[in-house]
Amino acid sequence: MLGLKRKDEEEVRAFLGKGAEFTGKLMFNGSVRIDGDFKGDIFGNGTLVIGEGAEVEADIHVDNVLVSGEVRGQLDVKKSVKIYAPGRLVGDVNTPVFSIEEGAFFEGSCHMVRSEAEVHPLPLERAAGGEKR
Repeated sequence: MLGLKRKDEEEVRAFLGKGAEFTGKLMFNGSVRIDGDFKGDIFGNGTLVIGEGAEVEADIHVDNVLVSGEVRGQLDVKKSVKIYAPGRLVGDVNTPVFSIEEGAFFEGSCHMVRSEAEVHPLPLERAAGGEKR
């Protein structure tokens, strides 16, 4: 399901493949796909795809998240979070749109904000546009 390109997704600009491990901070514009193991913080203007078999332990601050692997952490997402089977998400979520496919797993709390503006601003936006108040 996540292998098919959807018209609302951008072209994948970075990829962490199966068997690869990364620890640190990831900052991106566009779309990034993780199929390996990641620990740290993720900031992005765009879509983060967590592929089946991926294990991500991170605080995530992006526009959209599509989960088919396993994610543990705090998610502050401006537009939408979607969990597809057999995806697993353990942690707290702040987003205006949250969907869970049958067979997927979610444990944590979810705060569905009314609009993107209520989600915490991303560091990339502050850096690009100067200090916003």
